[in-house]
Amino acid sequence: MLDLSYTTPKVKTIAGAKHDWELVIGMEVHAQISSNAKLFSGASTKFGAEPNSNVAFVDAAMPGMLPVINEYCIEQAVRTGLGLKARINLLSAFDRKNYFYPDLPQGYQISQLYHPIVGEGEVLVEMGEGVARLVRVERIHIEQDAGKSIHDMDPNMSFVDLNRTGVALMEIVSRPDIRSPEEAAAYVTKLRQILRYLGTCDGNMQNGNLRADVNVSICRPGQYEKYQETQDFSHLGTRCEIKNMNSMRFIQQAIEVEARRQIAIVEGGGKVDQETRLYDPDKGETRSMRSKEEAHDYRYFPDPDLLPLEIEQGWVDDIAANLPELPDQKKARFINDYGLSDYDASVLTADLDSAGFFEAVAEGRDGKLAANWVINELFGRLKKEDHDIGASPVSPAQLGGIIELIAKGDISGKIAKDLFEIVYTEGGDPAEIVEKRGMKQVTDTGAIETAVDQVIADNPAQVEKAKANPKLAGWFVGQVMKATGGKANPKAVNEIVAAKLGL
Repeated sequence: MLDLSYTTPKVKTIAGAKHDWELVIGMEVHAQISSNAKLFSGASTKFGAEPNSNVAFVDAAMPGMLPVINEYCIEQAVRTGLGLKARINLLSAFDRKNYFYPDLPQGYQISQLYHPIVGEGEVLVEMGEGVARLVRVERIHIEQDAGKSIHDMDPNMSFVDLNRTGVALMEIVSRPDIRSPEEAAAYVTKLRQILRYLGTCDGNMQNGNLRADVNVSICRPGQYEKYQETQDFSHLGTRCEIKNMNSMRFIQQAIEVEARRQIAIVEGGGKVDQETRLYDPDKGETRSMRSKEEAHDYRYFPDPDLLPLEIEQGWVDDIAANLPELPDQKKARFINDYGLSDYDASVLTADLDSAGFFEAVAEGRDGKLAANWVINELFGRLKKEDHDIGASPVSPAQLGGIIELIAKGDISGKIAKDLFEIVYTEGGDPAEIVEKRGMKQVTDTGAIETAVDQVIADNPAQVEKAKANPKLAGWFVGQVMKATGGKANPKAVNEIVAAKLGL
């Protein structure tokens, strides 16, 4: 059972702050839709292509070229909305957002202001074991991306690459429900996880396929509760938008820096101006980019080249019926079916590939033991070498084979770790390696008893100490394991040592 209670965070540790302050954060996440073609043209969306090689005539705004909607992009947006438990609007429309920028050939962006395709939804953000925050999604609208201006190739010239122009984006707009830098990063992380499970966005922030604009404001304690009651934004402070954040770490840093800046202004008797700002991680500061535009500044109007978009409920129902198992559902199933802890289930469902790997290992085997080996041994080793699960040299079948040998008693936990190292570095079938290299655990109680007798006979002084202090029996267990090359069954060794010492 998740506890949705929440203590509002207060920013108290600001140098020179006179009062307690609370953070209010809303986010606009731009997610590139996973599609081979752009939103209104058949041009490729492949990343890393030669500059200006993925550009159709309509992307370049050639005279007379008309946009044609990519149906698959619409389907992906609907799938995303359903995955966020959002309302799907059967009637939506595209608008022109007018502004000039060198990498925007049309002089306007085709977007959705008045009638977005997806309405209100939600994202459940876990903030610790059993504790979560519900962040409301206000809307998701579809729009085309702009190109890219390049300013560092020539000291006197700027260049434009239009490969991204026209690429389909989903802008996922949250309510101002986020209350801390950590929660903001957790929200984007959870949103990215859901999108990846759905297959609607690959979430690659390094390639710019997922970017976040962060709206930050401050208010005095109690003001946010008044906003919740009245939905009147006047109870909140003036917000500033930090553009194009592309890492969880920078999102947290930028929010903290901007909060400090706003508190210093207000406590100094000034007024925070509504504006768009950029975060400079090298200087640890935000700087003004431009005054924050309102909707009327963009002169929005319905796009005359595109009819309103009408979709059928039956089509939406078909998409809903074929949604994959989403992270929260999968996590709950892992806990229920495999008896995993909340933490282990969270780690294993963090991404789809890891979850699939674990399930392949656990199939027909001890789920808890499988989780322990996947998380601690495999994930630990991969992280140390900076690899993801896709680069694992150990397959699910190989790791499952090691677990089977443990379960059958053929190898001990210590031998299993040695076997894992061999499989990880050299490959091979675990059972064959154990057989060929003589790694099989000694379970013959007669052989173990002989080893125990020898250790006891060689160490009479230690025997007396162990009889006086039973905890010292562990020393004999260690000596027997050493004498048998670590192959003796630890449980049998413990039992025989205790019997021989009369403990």
